Order: sequence, then C-alpha cells, then structure tokens
Amino acid sequence: MSPPPTGLPPGPGQPATGYLPRHPQHETARYPVTGVPEAVAGTSRRRGRIRRWLVPVLVFLILAGPILELALVGAIYVQARTDQTRPVDAIVVLGTTQYNGVPSPTLRARLDRAVALYRGGIARTVIVTGGGLPGDVYTEAQSGRMYLVEAGIPETAIVLENDGRDSWESMNGVAGILAARNLDSILLVSDGFHLLRLKMMARDLGITAYSTASEGSPISGSQEFGYVVREALAITAFVLGRR
Repeated sequence: MSPPPTGLPPGPGQPATGYLPRHPQHETARYPVTGVPEAVAGTSRRRGRIRRWLVPVLVFLILAGPILELALVGAIYVQARTDQTRPVDAIVVLGTTQYNGVPSPTLRARLDRAVALYRGGIARTVIVTGGGLPGDVYTEAQSGRMYLVEAGIPETAIVLENDGRDSWESMNGVAGILAARNLDSILLVSDGFHLLRLKMMARDLGITAYSTASEGSPISGSQEFGYVVREALAITAFVLGRR
C-alpha cells in the first residue's frame, strides 16, 4: 500500500510516489504579493494622513467651545475684581430694576458707588442710563437721578440716558451724550460681572472707558456665578453679532 501524499519532495533514495508538485497558486499564497498598483497605494497613504489629522481636529472642535467659555468666565471674574478708578470726564451708572421711582437694591448699590466717586472728585458729570417698560411711571435713569439728588449730587451734574432698553442701547446713548458735550473718558459703574462686556461695547463705540464694581450688591457669592455664566454667553453673542 502506497503512503498517502505528503506534498513534500522525496528524500535521497526515496521513491517519488506520493509527491504532489506545488502549483504556482500555492506559491503565491505563501509569499506576499508585491505588485500593488502605485495609485492604490497612494490613495491608501492619503486616507491614512487624513485620518491622522481628522481625529485631532474633531477633538479640538468639540473641546474648543467649553474651553473658550471657561476662559471667558475667568476673564469676567478678573475684570470684576479690578478697580480702575481714576479721574475721568464722566461717571456712567448702568441702570437696572426700579420700582415706581425707587431703585432696587442692585441699582441702589450702583448709585451709592457713583455718589462716593463724585464726592471723591473723580468726575463732575454723572450719566445715569436705562429706559422703562410699558406702564412704568419712571425710567431707570429718572429713578437714578432722583436718588442721586437726594444723596446731595447737584441736579445740574446729572445727565439722563433715558431710552436704552438693554446695555448696548444704553451705551449707544452714552456715546451720543459724550459726543454732544465733547467728553471722552468715562468710568463705568455696574455689578462686577457686567463690566467686561460694557468695556467691550465702549471700545467698539470709540469711548475711552474704565470700570469699577458697585459695592454691597445683593448679587454676590454663589448667586454671582450664575450671572457670570450668563454674562459669558452674552459676551459670546455680542462678539458674534456685534451686539
């Protein structure tokens, strides 16, 4: 009985029985094919390079937004705690809620800061800003003026920006007042979280602006953080829409 084919060549002195010669296809399977067309290889290399760049770019795009917002939050906090008080042409108090002529605690804190600055000789003019809502008897600016007069600030030293419905409109109104009175530099008074955006607006309007935060505002501590986050989003919207 003949041994089964082994597929191996016969050794010395062994009969050739059972030896199966290799087919060229078998040899091809044992050794890699080296004849890959250059165009196919080039396409594969390009795809590899694209993949290597695409992943970092996607990661960057995903992380860039949150990182920028965190940086902006930090910048808001830094500006809020940086007192830039110095002599200027006018003190500008940003309006906020009032109740039938009575300033809210937040507005009162801003006005008290303006009173101290005026008494300290920082400026001879105080601009109070802010319009009113439908049905209001007084605007934010009018409420501010009454409070300042009661605090001893001469009415002739107080100028009203009486139409602004938001910070941008108020700052545009301030720009018009400054131009009409040939004034240039201002000291912005508001809650600390608000100051960075106000300074950006002033810069866009060509106003030389410095800032100081109100003291004793009820918006502080953990409550302030919520306003800071909201302000960071407002700054982003302002930068993207220039508003």
